[in-house]
Amino acid sequence: MNLNSLTLLLVVAVSVIVYYLIPKRFQPVLLLIVSIFYYISNGFGAFFFILATTVTTYLAGLALGRESDDGRRRRITALTLLFNFGILFMLKYTNFIILNLDAFLPGKLRTFEWMLPLGISFYTFQSMGYLLDVCWKRTEAETSLFRFALFVSFFPQIMQGPIGRYGKLKKTLFAPHSFDRERTEAAILKILWGFFKKMVLADNALYFVNAAFNDYERYPGLAVFSVLFYSIQLYGDFSGGIDVVTGIALLFGVELDANFRQPFFATSIADFWHRWHITLGTWMKDYVFYPISLSGWMGSFRKWCRKHLPKQTARALPVAIANILVFLVVGVWHGAAWKYIVYGLYNGIIIGFSELMAVSYKNAKTRLHINDKSRGWKVFMVLRTFLLVNISWFFDNAKTVPQAFAMMRNAVTHFTPSLLLTVPVGPGGSTSFTKYALIILAFACIVLFVVSLLKEKGVNITACILQRPFLVRIFVYLLLLIMLPALGQPPVQTGGFIYAQF
Repeated sequence: MNLNSLTLLLVVAVSVIVYYLIPKRFQPVLLLIVSIFYYISNGFGAFFFILATTVTTYLAGLALGRESDDGRRRRITALTLLFNFGILFMLKYTNFIILNLDAFLPGKLRTFEWMLPLGISFYTFQSMGYLLDVCWKRTEAETSLFRFALFVSFFPQIMQGPIGRYGKLKKTLFAPHSFDRERTEAAILKILWGFFKKMVLADNALYFVNAAFNDYERYPGLAVFSVLFYSIQLYGDFSGGIDVVTGIALLFGVELDANFRQPFFATSIADFWHRWHITLGTWMKDYVFYPISLSGWMGSFRKWCRKHLPKQTARALPVAIANILVFLVVGVWHGAAWKYIVYGLYNGIIIGFSELMAVSYKNAKTRLHINDKSRGWKVFMVLRTFLLVNISWFFDNAKTVPQAFAMMRNAVTHFTPSLLLTVPVGPGGSTSFTKYALIILAFACIVLFVVSLLKEKGVNITACILQRPFLVRIFVYLLLLIMLPALGQPPVQTGGFIYAQF
């Protein structure tokens, strides 16, 4: 069942009705049953992988809760991390290593046909975050296997995140809930807005993205547009999917963490990652960045820097190296290919270099009498960051690193906007709908920009709508509902959400 399938929406609707009719003490049980049913419906074999992660992490948490010896606690944590990240590594990265070894070995190595369980990266990171929190005594170990299984497998979240924290998620996931009209309307509004971003923005942009990236030699003049449309597609697909899953969770009274906060208003790459896939960024900060920064070898390196380097460089260089290592992990998390490694390093190097140059940038602005609080400077920084982010998309979506560089070259040597009208949109290879798709995309981008600008200014749009009279609210919901089939692409043509198999 895809996230945008009618079958899933029907299952959700029936589950919500039953959820509020049964005794409250059975509500988490129903959520666990629905979550298991959803996961098995996407492949019975994959269920054993999430079951293995659930059981081993649960048992390790119990052991850590009873164990007082620090050495044993570290060994329990290390073995559980090794087992579960080992599963993730085996399924996602074994063939990548084999294919790279083939370049140096005389014989041909055999690759494996692994299945890729639904949401394996999300539930592994979420489970291992819980394990480390218990190890570091940030949270108490969960004693109920059924409650912990629900935390790992909660069906809206497992589709594509966000990556939850046990200490926060348990407050609403296991709590009893009564039906609330306003909360339900807010959830429906979030779901409709998510599908608007997915079906109207992402799925219309998909055709232009596929043409420009899959056949880049035929469409060299679309290289600039390729990343612009990919920005639309990726943001619409990923953030739209997050809106849908958080809306579904909210139907059950469960509040998931925010995962996006107007990322294209970011003023730096670091700021962008504070706004884009927020839960992945905070996971990396808490479980990778801080352990690296506080490690013994980093402490020794920091002392060496203070002894041999200027004060500012000595302070910034360890932080820059830690950021580069973190984004190397982020790149690997995105997939088993060199392009993702380059994508991660690109972001990490920019953030690290900015850290090293922070004082120099500040001094330069002072000498040039630049007011970095002015609106003009902020607009410049937003546009600069948007350019840097779009450069990174070449690595994220191209098939190979050489293709990414070839498309970058085309972006500055070829520019043929008229080629957009030759891209077939919809089934049958026809271009009869192409110009309308471009108009729809322009309209949807304007709507998205206005909504994002209002949110950036602190306007709570959902609250504003919920405060309107009943007929006004109904009009808004019906308008969104009508626009989905009228302006969007059918899911049968465009498929599911991008991050569903991460």
